[in-house]
Amino acid sequence: MNPPLPKAPINWIAIFALVFLPVAALITIPVYAYYNDFSLAAWLSMFVLLGVSSLGITAGYHRLWAHKAYEATLPLKIILMIAGTFAVQNSILFWSSGHRTHHRHVDDIDKDPYSINNGFWYAHMGWMLRNYPAAEPNFKNAPDLLNDKLVMFQHKYYVPLVIIIHVAILGTVGWAVGDLWGVVLLGGLVRLILSHHVTFFINSLCHMWGKRPYTDENTARDNFWLAIATWGEGYHNYHHIFQYDYRNGVKWWQYDPTKWLIWSCSKVGLAKNLRRIPSFNIKKAELAMRFKYAEQDLAVYGHDVNADLNAMKQKVAQEYEAFTHTLNDWAKLKEQELQVKKAAVAEKIHNMDLKLTVDFQLVEQKLSFHRERLETLMRSIKKNAVSS
Repeated sequence: MNPPLPKAPINWIAIFALVFLPVAALITIPVYAYYNDFSLAAWLSMFVLLGVSSLGITAGYHRLWAHKAYEATLPLKIILMIAGTFAVQNSILFWSSGHRTHHRHVDDIDKDPYSINNGFWYAHMGWMLRNYPAAEPNFKNAPDLLNDKLVMFQHKYYVPLVIIIHVAILGTVGWAVGDLWGVVLLGGLVRLILSHHVTFFINSLCHMWGKRPYTDENTARDNFWLAIATWGEGYHNYHHIFQYDYRNGVKWWQYDPTKWLIWSCSKVGLAKNLRRIPSFNIKKAELAMRFKYAEQDLAVYGHDVNADLNAMKQKVAQEYEAFTHTLNDWAKLKEQELQVKKAAVAEKIHNMDLKLTVDFQLVEQKLSFHRERLETLMRSIKKNAVSS
């Protein structure tokens, strides 16, 4: 059990934004709705502006500035800065620096600003309600942002920018649809609260609920349902092992609108140099975890069918070792390619790429076969345990 959190000064600005505003919304919205009808346009503004502010965080604050997962032109940077400021989650510099600290010290109760090991409430929003030492800003990990003129402009004038952007967006939309107060309450107040908790869920639930297909070295999880709620950020297990990839949902079918936005921007010249983790690295991580889960299953059920499972265990280990040798050979060739640009080396790499693809498919098929056998054996063990 972790020691109790140290007493820390209350952060009254965070109390106002994260406690007072939701309470005010719970009172104001029903009262206003009792005397007035919210227009359809006001409801639509809430969802559209939620998307704008949330993507400002996911595509801007997170993947562009915190992780440098791609490069953006100045017009796109300005748009993302405005959208992120509209989300009211502090400045780019503060947010990104804290997030880099989170990745470096993930799950450490003393160094991770929002460690899930301090509990759901702390990771979700408690870390902001008091000025805990772990959450104190330290910009030494963000020299690139300190030299970014747009980032520093926003950091210096953050509060005025929040006010100006809210007045401009909500005022313009409210005037255009003829429902100013409806847009202010739904597109402004409710949207802001939802936007906050969309981000907070990534720090809390995405470290508690879901699967770990790529690594179990930290608490981050992949969760399809949270990916829907968080604009693609729910594939958090992948993100924590491959944080510099512009994609969180790395598979083509995974719901990641932030990925699609960045890719679309690259096609019209607004973004470039999208960083992608090589597929063999991803496959290697997936296979390593599948083998680890197989090992865990064997440890649990192996005492009942030692001979059969031990033989399977040896077979699995041999196949993984053989595949690892293929990966190591590939890595050596890539190193040669960096040192000597020769046609012969390129030909070897091409052949090794083909071999790697074939070997991966074979080992994946064999592993699936072993998993099926293992599941059959476990079902048999459980059935025998019940009958006996």
